[in-house]
Amino acid sequence: MVQFTLNGNPCHSGAGDNALLLDVLRGDLGLTGTRFGCGANQCGACHVLVDGASVPACDTPLWAVAGKQVVTVEGLGSAAAPHPVQAALIVYQAGQCGYCLSGIQISAAALLARNPNPTDAEVRSALDRHLCRCGSHNRIVKAVLAAAQHMPPKPTESGA
Repeated sequence: MVQFTLNGNPCHSGAGDNALLLDVLRGDLGLTGTRFGCGANQCGACHVLVDGASVPACDTPLWAVAGKQVVTVEGLGSAAAPHPVQAALIVYQAGQCGYCLSGIQISAAALLARNPNPTDAEVRSALDRHLCRCGSHNRIVKAVLAAAQHMPPKPTESGA
């Protein structure tokens, strides 16, 4: 039995330790926002946050998330309170088919959490491993840069 936190809630799975995180999320837990793209960590559609880092769920064994925080695209925000990246993607009409956007939202959120004021080049680098066959890259980058303006300020370290 693997226990972890999923979108802020305790979760456990009886799937085998070597079951893939993507299969558990989609098949066992019904969280279909995380997409199956290539199954070989090449397209970025399946990315989720694991302890704040964007990782491919398609080749992450379940045992690797034991005791960790996992956030899927469903856990980033809600319709009533979307994550700034989600809101900006809508404003900038950055999605066409939308298949790639789940993973892109995850990687963009991870970038903005560690760097709330990225440059264009930093956004492009963070999203480089995500394939978008619709050609929406420029609008996606603009949306992420706009979302950075709406991120809550990072807490400052005290005692330094």
